Amino acid sequence: MLHSLTTSFFRVSLFMASNSKPQRLHQIAGGNVQASAVKRARTMATESALKAPFTKYVEYLNDLNEKRERVVKASRDVTMNSKKVIFQVHRMSKYNKEEVLEKAEKDLAAVTDQYVFRLVKELQGTDFWKLRRAYSPGIQEYVEAATFCGFCKNGTLLTLDEINNTLLPLSDPSLQPLQINILDYLLGLADLTGELMRLAIGRISDGELEFAQKICRFARDIYRELTLVVPHMDDSHDMKTKMEIMLQSVMKIENACFSVHVRGSEYIPLLGSDDPGSFLVGVADIEL
Repeated sequence: MLHSLTTSFFRVSLFMASNSKPQRLHQIAGGNVQASAVKRARTMATESALKAPFTKYVEYLNDLNEKRERVVKASRDVTMNSKKVIFQVHRMSKYNKEEVLEKAEKDLAAVTDQYVFRLVKELQGTDFWKLRRAYSPGIQEYVEAATFCGFCKNGTLLTLDEINNTLLPLSDPSLQPLQINILDYLLGLADLTGELMRLAIGRISDGELEFAQKICRFARDIYRELTLVVPHMDDSHDMKTKMEIMLQSVMKIENACFSVHVRGSEYIPLLGSDDPGSFLVGVADIEL
């Protein structure tokens, strides 16, 4: 009897043990699934939280690159049409000075109203320094054309404030307007001396010696003032390179004026010729 009860109890224990094992496995498996689901949900939440800022950053970079392309195109148009203004001024002679300068002023106003206006619309209200390299070449050429035209008409240097004031009407009053910075203005002045050199040679060829001497003094003053400023500039690599070219242009103007003054007006017909006796042998031809 006792043996039968013991045997029955043992069988019941085995049965209960065999039934509880799958239940425990199911509970463990269920716990793992639940933990995995929680982990997956946390991962998705983290990815979603990180994705939003990166998406905005990608959109910002794409917009900036597209704006840069538009600014580069507008800058090229400003450069090309500013050069046309410079070429127009070089057509000046003592017989048509007023007519040529009047046409040059109208052309410069057209550059401002059409092409610089496009730059202003793209850049107003933004951080100009982020895209400065994209539009700087066009602005430098525009400064060169404006100061060149201003000198030939008034005999004075057009200041940075005067140029920037002409850009204010192009801007939305509620936004920060595009203003030419001092570096681009000085780089434009550095290029101006090359055009002054060509102008001086042309004026000597026409017998306008006093005008050529005035150009010489003007170019010399610009170079002298810049030699005082450039050493103290932070971003002056481009400026230092242009200063060397400026010095060559000033020296060519001085040599031309000095030679005419010393050797006499009979040498004026030799200007720009390949005659070995010409004091301008080696001077670059005037490009019109």
